[in-house]
Amino acid sequence: MVKLRLTRMGKKRAPFYRIVAADANAPRDGRFIEQVGTYNPNVEPAEVKVDEELAKKWLANGAVPTNTVARLFKNAGIQK
Repeated sequence: MVKLRLTRMGKKRAPFYRIVAADANAPRDGRFIEQVGTYNPNVEPAEVKVDEELAKKWLANGAVPTNTVARLFKNAGIQK
């Protein structure tokens, strides 16, 4: 099963996230299949960059987004 989820990057107390398609059994910061976008909560307002074509491709192929990624996609207008 493939999930669309966040992978933590960045320094201590300054997190930066990648939105990735990964196997559900892989560790949070471990191996992933493909990077779909980025999320930076450190700036105001939070910065979200998503490759819409890749996101829609993964959703059409049955990838399940986590709650946080689903919220980011909803705000970006990718998913209802």
